[in-house]
Amino acid sequence: MKIVLAYSGGLDTSIILAWLKQNYDAEIIAFCADIGQGEELDGLKDKTLRTGAAKCVIEDLREEFARDFIFPMFQAGAISEGQYFLGTSIARPLIAKRMVEIARAESAEAIAHGATGKGNDQVRFELSAAALAPELKVIAPWRDEKFRRQFPGRAEMIAFANENKIAVEASVSKPYSMDRNLLHISFESGMLEDPWFDASGPEARDMYKLSVSPEDAPNEAEYIELHFEAGNCTFVAAGGASSREPGPSRTGSSGVAGVPPSKMSPLEIMQTLNKLGGKHGIGRVDLVENRFVGMKGRGVYETPGGAILHFAHRQMETLTMDREVMQLRDSLIPQYSALVYNGFWFSPEREALQALVTESQRDVTGVVRLKLYKGNIIVAGRKSAKSLYDPAIATMEGEGAEKYNQSDATGFIRLNALRLKVRAAMKGKSTRD
Repeated sequence: MKIVLAYSGGLDTSIILAWLKQNYDAEIIAFCADIGQGEELDGLKDKTLRTGAAKCVIEDLREEFARDFIFPMFQAGAISEGQYFLGTSIARPLIAKRMVEIARAESAEAIAHGATGKGNDQVRFELSAAALAPELKVIAPWRDEKFRRQFPGRAEMIAFANENKIAVEASVSKPYSMDRNLLHISFESGMLEDPWFDASGPEARDMYKLSVSPEDAPNEAEYIELHFEAGNCTFVAAGGASSREPGPSRTGSSGVAGVPPSKMSPLEIMQTLNKLGGKHGIGRVDLVENRFVGMKGRGVYETPGGAILHFAHRQMETLTMDREVMQLRDSLIPQYSALVYNGFWFSPEREALQALVTESQRDVTGVVRLKLYKGNIIVAGRKSAKSLYDPAIATMEGEGAEKYNQSDATGFIRLNALRLKVRAAMKGKSTRD
């Protein structure tokens, strides 16, 4: 039997690799998607083979992740429960997609994952697999009673790893789990299971990887520019600590008409924004969220680049997006976000919503200038050749009657007030009666 295991090198999947080999007498093909884990991938292949894998496949999917998953999601303005940028949620369908492709290429009968039976990831992996390869068996050790009896907690897993010389980063003194990719790092479990624990305090200072604390960020603000085309960021320019002028570009000043900056790839965009945001302590979120399986869970997230991109994209929309289109799209954000969070990326309804989002973004083109300062993202300007903002109409100076006659508002208000007046009259009559 062949099993393709989604392998991260962390505590859970390292233990699971050895457990699958022992309990299924199977050939384990460990698959690790490089979606921005950085140094976590160092030495991973050797470690995997030492742990018992017959084969280790590591593939660089960072560009695909940014282009085909992060960017479409940010075009939709997706954010879960008003705070979470869906960093873990959006990575799972890509990993599952490639696992399925490898399983078919290797003639494997099953895929396996290390998601627990209490979390969301099990749903995301398995719904994606069901949509793409319903014939494959899915093995979820955390839902196997035999596995849970052997490993009732993380302490037992750490002890097993030490006994079997399996190198893992987790320890009894640092028992929290960590999941990193190009969009974010998530932390959960251990001391974070107490919602009163201060994840911004000195006890958790060493936990963070992508960002400095806002207190330790530079004392001087930094200005940056994000260029957008059809709702996607195409270029990021840092304008210096105090510059209010358009920032530099690869081919000339972004403020010079007819000289657009060279485009950056989605991967380059995310890498650049992560560095800028991390430098200024941006994108830290501490959230008690509602998991799809029905319970609440506490997670701490670092999303420096994603926080900047989400904010800038919205600023660009305010200038270029029709009011009714924006309200329609905004009404769908909770549904779109829930589909991503709950694992329905490959569902027909998400694809239908994405088509609407793509159409809504057609004119979301221009430049947004931001100021980054001690954990804050502050808008410092926006401009677009497709701007719907008309100063001649909006100005408080002069009449501008040729474009907007203030007297017209009288009838507009009277008509909108009609139903309110009728209702008030009815209520008054009822009171008298």
